[in-house]
Amino acid sequence: MKKHLLLYLITTTLLLSSCSGTKKIPEGDLLYIGHQLEVNGEKVTKTERKNIENNLDGLIRPKPNRSILGMRPDIFFYNLAGDVKKEKGFRHWIKYKLGRKPVLFSEVDLSYNKKIIQNYTENKGFFNVQTISDSTKRGKKGIAKYKVTLNHQYKIKQIIYPEDSTTITKQITNLKKDSFLKVGEAYDLDKIKNERSRIDTRLKELGYYYFNENFLITKVDSTVGNHEVDVIIAIKKDTPEKAKQAFNINSVYVYSNFKIDNDTLNINPNATTKYENFTIIDDEKLFKPVVFENTLYFKKGDLYNRTNHNLSLNRIITLGTFKFVKNQFKESDTIGNYLDAYYYLTPLPKKSIRLEALAKSNSANYSGTELNINWSNRNTFKGAELLALSVFGGLEVQVSGQNNGFNVYRFGGESSLTWPRFIIPFKTHTASGYVPRTKAILSYEYQFRSKLYSLQTFKSSFGYLWKENERKEHNLNVFDITYTTSNGITDLYKQQIAENTSLEKVIQKQLIFGPTYSYTYTNSMLTNKKNTFYFKGALDLSANATGLLLGANDATNPKTILGVPFSQFSKFEIDFRHYLNFSKGTKLASRIIMGVGIPYGNSNELPFIKQFFIGGTSSIRAFRARSIGPGTFIDTTNNTFLPDQSGDIKFEFNTELRTKIYDLIKGVVFVDGGNIWLLNEDTNKPGATFSKNFMNQLAIGAGVGLRFDFSFLVLRTDFAFPLRKPYLPKGEEWVIDEINFGNGNWRKENLIFNLAIGYPF
Repeated sequence: MKKHLLLYLITTTLLLSSCSGTKKIPEGDLLYIGHQLEVNGEKVTKTERKNIENNLDGLIRPKPNRSILGMRPDIFFYNLAGDVKKEKGFRHWIKYKLGRKPVLFSEVDLSYNKKIIQNYTENKGFFNVQTISDSTKRGKKGIAKYKVTLNHQYKIKQIIYPEDSTTITKQITNLKKDSFLKVGEAYDLDKIKNERSRIDTRLKELGYYYFNENFLITKVDSTVGNHEVDVIIAIKKDTPEKAKQAFNINSVYVYSNFKIDNDTLNINPNATTKYENFTIIDDEKLFKPVVFENTLYFKKGDLYNRTNHNLSLNRIITLGTFKFVKNQFKESDTIGNYLDAYYYLTPLPKKSIRLEALAKSNSANYSGTELNINWSNRNTFKGAELLALSVFGGLEVQVSGQNNGFNVYRFGGESSLTWPRFIIPFKTHTASGYVPRTKAILSYEYQFRSKLYSLQTFKSSFGYLWKENERKEHNLNVFDITYTTSNGITDLYKQQIAENTSLEKVIQKQLIFGPTYSYTYTNSMLTNKKNTFYFKGALDLSANATGLLLGANDATNPKTILGVPFSQFSKFEIDFRHYLNFSKGTKLASRIIMGVGIPYGNSNELPFIKQFFIGGTSSIRAFRARSIGPGTFIDTTNNTFLPDQSGDIKFEFNTELRTKIYDLIKGVVFVDGGNIWLLNEDTNKPGATFSKNFMNQLAIGAGVGLRFDFSFLVLRTDFAFPLRKPYLPKGEEWVIDEINFGNGNWRKENLIFNLAIGYPF
């Protein structure tokens, strides 16, 4: 045993030594392991010094190899791969994906970094900065050292705008109330540059097409006071005259079938169509003029502005019909300051077919594959309508767990038709860079659960989708119909129903119809913000008007349509997520889900497919899918497979700290909690009803995991265990003191391994 321990220690020592990165450093050189930066200055507060230091840290080059507990695995993998002559292959992947070339101290330019420090601090108003650079050696490793001494930071005394009587200078002066520059604030070159860009942007909204920010000059006078400056903004004397003039739109030309490789600019009289404000050139007449009426904002006589310029381009691009989109403005040959707008549009192939092979996982710990065949027509009725037809087939299995052997086989198809406009009785025009859409869907799915039952689901919907901007999206289905029926129910499943009557809900016929609405807001695409958010609110109504018309008010004797009782309910759900970004590779992600469904009239409970579930790989990961609740209820029947526990009310919270371990690998630590409840009392499920004590009925779990991010695929692994089991006797719900990772029985009963694709939220 001692020999094995000694061998282990020797092997570990050698491995750590090889990972330190200094083994193959050239003679006479050092491994660069980073820099030390010291920022001083009695005239500057500690907070300001720390802020300057943090910003300078990110500017100093080069970046050293990453270090983990003194080891540098990227150098280890780089050296491990050896010489790689081919650009492809496993060794190349190890060398350049997992590995990185050692950063040598000879690559460090102390004088260059000193200039970077000087420039940055001066740009922030510290005009008299002293910077000293030096270096130290530690064995085969080198460290760069920089000492920065700050003096007074200069403040803005006044901001002087152009004062002559020309129209453009009056416009610039009128814009000063929203200036980024404020009297009394510190001089900041970045703010001055941003102010020039702001003025240019605002002038573009006022018709100044040929103006750009380079025609503005900013002068700084530092002699006006005690550590103060005057900022003087002026138009350069050599600015072209037409840049000082506002322009209007004269004519709009659309080449809707522009071919890059052919000369399609010679206008054939037979190819020209005049339509209201546009001239459309296309000898094949591929598109109806209404397509461009709904996408282009400029009309004859409009004052040019950058907003309508960009909105028009964005709407054409988001049609999804054109492969290339080019826009050009030319001075019109008419009298006055006028521009002609030209749009050159190259269509995508009208029809396409695509084959997809997917890897899938769901919250019930099922994993599987799916094969899709998709056919589409991008211009079905010459109005840029998208007709999509798809068929699919798939298999989902549970490798381990209570559902092992109860495989799920799915196949079906879907057809959809999407119009790039609102199909409504009146004309409307949304001021958004995204084209509003009307969408109709018809689908069928057959689902076979081996040894149990099969379900057939028919769906149809008609509704509208529109985005106000990249952050806000609406989805309104005027009607959304779902009809589900079952067959092939096995004796095994019937036996389970006899023991647990709630399982019968899964195979009951269901007819659901009514409007649905959802609103989504997110700014999570902004990578430079410390706090980002995601919010989705959804409202689902079923058969409210129908229930009133048919007098449905007795759930024990429900009204039917074609012999099938219809569901009547209202359901509301919100999903709120917050991301706190500590650094580029580390963030705290949190989520809260709340939902409630209220059955009434023709129903005494929500239909099964509309009920809430909890637990599983993307929910409370310390508990199997749909195994929690409702409330403190626990199913004590001897089921051979996992029951589907469901509820009318849901509350769930999740939080996980994500940090980058390596280029492709992220580690997480997480805590999940929540439960579901019933609105109405069920004698077969004691403790399931929602009450004011719901916070004392939460299931809570924790765990750790790894995320393998291959860009095209994120593979997620989690190990989770319960901290609180709501179904245990009162006072015994918390089970933290029972945690024992060394005990096989405890691990078997409590430790849950989750394998999934993608992030949980």
